[in-house]
Amino acid sequence: MMKDIKKKTAEYIFNTYKRNPLVIARAKGSWVWDDKGKKYLDFFSGLAVSGIGHSMPSVVRAIQKQAKTLIHTSNLYYTAPAAELAEQLCKRSFAKKVFFCNSGAEANEAAIKLMRKNGYPRGRYEIIVFENSFHGRTLGALAATAQPKFHEGFGPLPPGFPVAKMNQLQTVEALIGPKTAGILIEPIQGEGGIYPATPEFLKGLRELATRHQLVLAFDGVQCSLGRTGDLFSYQTYSIEPDILTLAKGLGGGMPIGALLANAEFSDTLKPGDHGTTFGGNPVCCAAALAILKLLSPSMLKNVRKQGQQLMKELGQLIQGKSVVKEIRGLGFMIGLELSIPGAPLVDACREKGLLINCTQGTILRFLPPLALSAQEQRFALNILREVLNQPPTSH
Repeated sequence: MMKDIKKKTAEYIFNTYKRNPLVIARAKGSWVWDDKGKKYLDFFSGLAVSGIGHSMPSVVRAIQKQAKTLIHTSNLYYTAPAAELAEQLCKRSFAKKVFFCNSGAEANEAAIKLMRKNGYPRGRYEIIVFENSFHGRTLGALAATAQPKFHEGFGPLPPGFPVAKMNQLQTVEALIGPKTAGILIEPIQGEGGIYPATPEFLKGLRELATRHQLVLAFDGVQCSLGRTGDLFSYQTYSIEPDILTLAKGLGGGMPIGALLANAEFSDTLKPGDHGTTFGGNPVCCAAALAILKLLSPSMLKNVRKQGQQLMKELGQLIQGKSVVKEIRGLGFMIGLELSIPGAPLVDACREKGLLINCTQGTILRFLPPLALSAQEQRFALNILREVLNQPPTSH
């Protein structure tokens, strides 16, 4: 069966992913099973999309119930799930209004358009971004992604994205000029290698944005929705942006993104300025409402507690291991930087029943499910210990 699926994938699907040699047949909670019945702990949560866990019962029920009632209608009409989800997101955040779309890239495109529209009357269109950032694959989000390797072959990209250095406020100040419309930052860089912003740095950005009348935008696509132990990562820092983008874990596996804006900027985009065919889909919104109910104060408190414990135990595990350069992260968003290529370690972990990821070539990225049990955490740590004790050097 696996050979047949791999053959069909190679023959009929664009070759845009370097896939693991694994056919995932089903998933439940923190675990996935391949087509042969082997069980794996998903310590990557489907790239933070299955944030709490796979196929959570209340989310499945919400999807089934909504699918029986209304799967889709255009945004020329009103639907209850979209209205209720927007209300919940606004009530649990700084936001006044929400724009729904389908993905993180689309949410960031909407943020870019909002910032440019706001700055347009004053001739402002530049948006300051940061080295190692990642905001998506569409042309606007790609231009905002300050990693040249993703740009190769797609130029010329849209101009107007000067690049500053993470946690170096003076580099941001040096770029602010009469054309600056806003600042776009991931509070914790994900694809870039799990680099958290310092509280002092985000506070400085907030002050700069306010002083120069800029829009401060936080990309919370990977680092929000419980990942840091708070519902939204800006709450972990106690610093409010003007706009916030969300996706990944918002739908529990269903494709949904969102742009949240405060009262000052919530009416910047007018009818005809922006839109989406599928954004605010009733089934996706019903799933997201179920996810928000699961992201309760007690769940978030447990993420903070277990995240601290996981960081502590990982710190003990890597002591004396020359292949590990650094560990960093917040909550259940952790990076282990190596002095050797990480791909062979990802393969070794998978063979032992643990799914992790490597980014930037040498950084092991851990995005555990938020409902991870203590027993599952020990399972992951035991495998990581085995692999780091005898790290493979090639595939």
